[in-house]
Amino acid sequence: MSFLRIEGLAKRFGDFVAVKDFNLEVHRGEFVSLLGPSGCGKTTTLQMIAGFLDPSQGRIVLDGKDITQLRPEQRGMGVVFQSYALFPHMTVEQNISFGLEMRKLSRDVVQKRIQDAIALVRLHGLGARYPRELSGGQRQRVAIARALAIQPEVLLLDEPMSNLDAKLRQEMHVEMRAIQRQLGITTILVTHDQVEAMTMSDRIAVMHNGQIAQVDSPQQIYDKPTCDFASVFLGKTNRFEGQAQSRESVKIGDMVLGAPSPVDSGPVVVYLRPERIAVGAAGDGGLPGTIKTLLFLGSQWVVNVSTALGDIHISLPNARRAALHEGAEVSLNWAPDDVRVLTQQEASRG
Repeated sequence: MSFLRIEGLAKRFGDFVAVKDFNLEVHRGEFVSLLGPSGCGKTTTLQMIAGFLDPSQGRIVLDGKDITQLRPEQRGMGVVFQSYALFPHMTVEQNISFGLEMRKLSRDVVQKRIQDAIALVRLHGLGARYPRELSGGQRQRVAIARALAIQPEVLLLDEPMSNLDAKLRQEMHVEMRAIQRQLGITTILVTHDQVEAMTMSDRIAVMHNGQIAQVDSPQQIYDKPTCDFASVFLGKTNRFEGQAQSRESVKIGDMVLGAPSPVDSGPVVVYLRPERIAVGAAGDGGLPGTIKTLLFLGSQWVVNVSTALGDIHISLPNARRAALHEGAEVSLNWAPDDVRVLTQQEASRG
């Protein structure tokens, strides 16, 4: 049975529909990300879950209790905002204790929870500092500690790592996931960062135009997207339109490729991930092409190859290999099972 259930949630601002028919079930202790571009409705959804916005329709049920009409402080949820929203005139300990004091807990309980929260996020010795005296990563930890100190049933994260540099953000992905697993707290993260969602989540709800396009595990969405938006938004992919020739082949332009198709005939959309393509010497039986551009990114090479199918983008690990160069004639190979084929109707969903 789901711990948090969101049923038919919608939000309208005048004639504009920000969220429509949003349905999601979250299990106790699960980490779910709402992933999508700016304007897709993910933050609006989180604000309705938190109680900061009233839904236009639908309901929110937490542990069997309808909380749709409850005020934010009555919902048992901790929130970490993108800006962290720390009080600049309060120390670390005072920021963490704010929500506890509002709940009129005893002084001993407050002090214990403050120290437990500080230990959890590794801020030993910083309790007397003010936010201006902390680094960006430390301020984020204070915001997390403050949200966790009240012992919420659900933790809501609104793009809390977007202000950090890339290296620190990557470190915080691991740290935040470890804290979530240690506590077993049900968590919903709003993010536009694909790596963040895939790194931290048990499941990802990909959002588009105010509703969920697909919800599944990170690997399932990446390997088996069920619509065009999920295919092109999560990770990079090569996309072609063609015609199914049988259940085992599709035709793109004048070329017939082996690929598992959901239909015997009709228009289809074909997707091929860049890292699933092997680059070989010209004339070895694959798809002929010419390297147009070659970019070195340290851990990988990004290769753009001109072929009869159009430009194909390839990602190659930086292994010890013979050097490639722009203008080289090559051949491209991949396994049929690495090709994802959707009907036009399937692709247009979401």
